Amino acid sequence: MRLRSLGTALAALAALIALPATHPSAVAAETPLSQGRTVVASSEETAATTAAKAVDGDTGTRWSSAAGDDQWLQVDLGAVATVTQVVLNWEAAYGKDYKVQISGDGSTWTDLRSVTGSDGGVDTLDVSGQGRYVRMLGVHRATQWGYSLWEFQVFGTASGAQPACGTSNAAQGRSATASSTENAGTPASAAFDGNAGTRWSSQASDPQWVQVDLGSVQDLCKVDLTWEAAYGKDFQIQTSSDGQGWSTLKSVTGASGGTASYDVSGSGRYVRVYGTARGTVYGYSLWEVAVHTGSTGVPPVQGGGDLGPNVIVVDPSTPNLQQKFDSVFAQQESNQFGTGRYQFLLKPGTYNGINAQLGFYTSISGLGMNPDDTQINGDITVDAGWFNGNATQNFWRSAENLAIRPSNGTDRWAVAQAAPFRRIHVQGGLNLAPNGYGWASGGYIADSKIDGTVGPYSQQQWYTRDSSIGGWTNGVWNMTFTGVQGAPATDFDSGSYTTLDTTPVSREKPFLYLDGSAYKVFVPAKRTNARGVSWPANAGTSLPIDQFYVVKPGATAATINTALAQGLNLLFTPGVYHLDRPIEVTRANTVVLGLGLATLVPDNGVDAVHVADVDGVRLAGFLIDAGSANSDTLLRIGPTGSSADHSANPTTMQDVFVRIGGAGPGLATNSVVVNSNNVVIDHTWLWRADHGSGVGWDTNRADYGLRVNGNDVLATGLFVEHFNKYDVFWSGERGRTIFFQNEKAYDVPNSAAITHDGIVGYAAYKVADSVTSHEAWGLGSYCNFTSDPSIVQAHGFQVPTTSGIRMHDLLVISLGGKGQYAHVVNNTGSPTSGTSTIPSKVTQFP
Repeated sequence: MRLRSLGTALAALAALIALPATHPSAVAAETPLSQGRTVVASSEETAATTAAKAVDGDTGTRWSSAAGDDQWLQVDLGAVATVTQVVLNWEAAYGKDYKVQISGDGSTWTDLRSVTGSDGGVDTLDVSGQGRYVRMLGVHRATQWGYSLWEFQVFGTASGAQPACGTSNAAQGRSATASSTENAGTPASAAFDGNAGTRWSSQASDPQWVQVDLGSVQDLCKVDLTWEAAYGKDFQIQTSSDGQGWSTLKSVTGASGGTASYDVSGSGRYVRVYGTARGTVYGYSLWEVAVHTGSTGVPPVQGGGDLGPNVIVVDPSTPNLQQKFDSVFAQQESNQFGTGRYQFLLKPGTYNGINAQLGFYTSISGLGMNPDDTQINGDITVDAGWFNGNATQNFWRSAENLAIRPSNGTDRWAVAQAAPFRRIHVQGGLNLAPNGYGWASGGYIADSKIDGTVGPYSQQQWYTRDSSIGGWTNGVWNMTFTGVQGAPATDFDSGSYTTLDTTPVSREKPFLYLDGSAYKVFVPAKRTNARGVSWPANAGTSLPIDQFYVVKPGATAATINTALAQGLNLLFTPGVYHLDRPIEVTRANTVVLGLGLATLVPDNGVDAVHVADVDGVRLAGFLIDAGSANSDTLLRIGPTGSSADHSANPTTMQDVFVRIGGAGPGLATNSVVVNSNNVVIDHTWLWRADHGSGVGWDTNRADYGLRVNGNDVLATGLFVEHFNKYDVFWSGERGRTIFFQNEKAYDVPNSAAITHDGIVGYAAYKVADSVTSHEAWGLGSYCNFTSDPSIVQAHGFQVPTTSGIRMHDLLVISLGGKGQYAHVVNNTGSPTSGTSTIPSKVTQFP
């Protein structure tokens, strides 16, 4: 039975009292299994409306989400239970349509009840199911706000086989931190060292806390506290999966110190004693904190481990090293749409006489903390012999974090899109063209030092960021530089250069390295107005490999999501991963890092990756390949309505690529949607395939490449091509793009297929009419309408005409006369010039 639309808590109580005696009055008869349990949510509107407020037993506190339909609240009952009833006490912002679901592992969900047309108030749902986790999954909101629950109550019977509580101390010797320490002799670690003669003590103020990292998510059953004379009178024992959001396991008031044990129930990786009132005039002082854990029979996902068969780790003494490179290259040189994925990892040292040729889906990285730790006296080579000297299809490969002294003085890196060159020290020159100087269409360099001259030669466009170069020889159409020491001056009026002295916001890509014999991932810090390389200063933090679920081919989305729920980061080893549900990244500062262009394929029309509206997520180094059933959005950063300010710690998306078609039919309405604020998109290629298998106007249909709804989003190195409608559609305020490369879809059947609002053609880059502030530099769009060369596209770029919109250095080009542009931006700029493949430019708009 569901009680309908009770406007106030008093009316709700009166209605409950008036129920017939035959109806089970679960609310009055028992404490919910959910009360005080660990709870997480897709988002939290404010710091005062956290997920924990929905299970605290207080109808005066509430959880509220961000203003989006796709939101959820999930409670961990602590053990498997038989669930018979779920009560949702809605605030005014209620869910009109939603599901109540149950799970044994927090990843695979079964519907207990689907509710449509709720009118708020108190919804009492009789259900039947077994599981440890119960959640409300929102489908449609009833208001413009998010979802808001005073209380989320789960009733039923806990399993008779409760997990046994261990006697060992899971906290002993683990990493510990505190809000403060009284002096150097009373550190946080002393409360977890197993020595009753050492102690942690804080400064003399409230509140204070001490916390321990158990190393992985554990089932928690008891916490023992041994207080020194300066004890806590009122305090909470709390837990967290990520050290950021905390749930209360036990609230204690009026304690008298000494030694006390507290039975608790919940799970988490971090345990904290949070003091709110001291028992003396001194600080808080604990001789020991012991944490005891149990087991529910569902083993946690383990972090760390080996890197799998397709990661090739070598050192200078590795026998037949050149043969290893040659063997992989022979397989991958022309394997453009195959399934092979490889990562070479080079331990620090000096490698002599090496030529590492890189084919498709092959990455090479040094394992030092700095590029110069891994020295190659030889070459890393990308050429185009496989394609008759044409480098325009040299996609999906990378080099990172090493030094090269080229054998003939100049290294060759003749690449197209999705082939980043990061954190490299070239002790010589760099040639970006193929042997014979055939066509080339790249590319991207970041955080690199090239001692000699960079020669792009036939490269049509290139973006270089936060680097140092000895010189730059020429440019074809669009060469853009930000924060590059030695960059040429802007000359876009007569040439191809757009140069900004610094990059407004940047943060380098996370990378794997060796600390002694232990693998770690270095997570660089944010830089503001950067110029030059980030090394060897290397501001940032290091994460040990045991804080990562090392994902290997065959892993399921359920296991991946379980690992994320435990607080682990993700390290995808080279391979192709089929997903039957989205990967859900809900924790702030989560790192999702791919090796060897690890590839995610969503099946049956699901999305591939969802990121919550949280701080500091790092997405890097992987490819999303659309499945044959249409996905709505392959990568979504933030749910609809995201509103939090992430300026201090933005989410970054780096070397994350999307492909729709080419390897077979692929369908997606949107490739990437950014709803969160302050996101930094640093090098992406979003590609609706123009060649390969499964290619056709409707066969691999994809309407939008990038949609930006969040505010203050920055794109540096944006490559987006061939979408059926807008390649980029920007609705957020204060957006900025530095360098944009685009080709319109080749396979447009005729003008009618792309005519809308009286306009022929969708702009490559559209800023919504509602936007009042936007700025961009170095943007190029090219047309090659091979199906109907008579098409005349109205413009490459479309933006509102207002003082807050500033567009710098724009160009459009007709490739050999296969279609034309009438204007560059809006109705400004000359039409393209027939078959001559000469850019039409606008250096400033408006």
